Amino acid sequence: MRFGYWTPLFGGWLRNVENEHMPVTFDYVKRLAQRAERIGFDLTLVPELNLNDIKGTAAPSLEAWALAAGIAATTERLEIMAAMRPGYHLPAVTAKQAATIDDISGGRFTFNVVSAWWAEEAKQYGGIFSEHDDRYRRTAEFVEIMKGLWRETPYSFHGEYYDVENAHLEPKPRVTPRIYAGGESEAGKSSITRYADAYVTHGGTVEELRTKIAEMKQRRVDAGLPPFEAFGMAAYVIVRETEEEAQAELARITDVQHGKAYESYQDFISKSQLEHVPSLEDYSVSNRGLRPGFVGTPAQVAARIREFEDAGVDTLLLQFSPQLEEMDRFGEQVIPLVRPSVVPAGAGTVS
Repeated sequence: MRFGYWTPLFGGWLRNVENEHMPVTFDYVKRLAQRAERIGFDLTLVPELNLNDIKGTAAPSLEAWALAAGIAATTERLEIMAAMRPGYHLPAVTAKQAATIDDISGGRFTFNVVSAWWAEEAKQYGGIFSEHDDRYRRTAEFVEIMKGLWRETPYSFHGEYYDVENAHLEPKPRVTPRIYAGGESEAGKSSITRYADAYVTHGGTVEELRTKIAEMKQRRVDAGLPPFEAFGMAAYVIVRETEEEAQAELARITDVQHGKAYESYQDFISKSQLEHVPSLEDYSVSNRGLRPGFVGTPAQVAARIREFEDAGVDTLLLQFSPQLEEMDRFGEQVIPLVRPSVVPAGAGTVS
């Protein structure tokens, strides 16, 4: 199992807890990344949204790719997985940016390609936001162009959405960035089967993930393509000394209060095609993070993680609140139970 964490761009992950003591600053992001390397984490996902869908659209948020470059320059080991929505980028320019961050990081840069869901964000920031299946067709062309530029010089492409003529991209990435992608609609899964290297998904139960992974494996076989390189899942974690303490924290963060933090809820469920529509209580935590059930004592959470490992999940993308303190607890108390050979460096001392 590889352990990843979400880089907090928005000041937290909880829609009904106003202050999670997670500053919206690069200094905080840098401290998290450097601490994560010392306590056993393998990667970070840097999500991309230009508006804050956790705390409300008027709340502060940071830009993903600038942060990814900053993390690359201030860490040594972490894989840096930056999210990217084609409706806000140009493929050739993005391929160039990726090659540059690959150089900064020494070959540690990867992608999470997202076809976007938020109409209000597109309206405010001028993003391209078309009907659902069209967004996946655009994404497929986008990824094809990036891979072509990383592979060939000069490179040309003429498609439905993009035209690139005799483009030169040098230097090329020393390590071709892995493409992660997730989707639950038929259009999404069909498209992802063809262009992605790895599959990621929102949080779900063990059986949901077992079924989903089996399906995506079979789709690759049917397409005559090599197996996916990884299967990742988002999750929110609550670790406490006792189960009662963990359940009390769960009750606190899911005490639903309707307000500005929920303004994106209807947009999210109406513009996505989801296998499991989250309730408002589930939506109180980002990315269906409570469905996996990583709530309890260190031993309980470790046992639950091993169940997902058995189901085929090999990469966890975790959220915590407050991130620094709770991630430190997880690194000290849970990771060594799942990977006994891992001894966190300096565990127990938050820096």
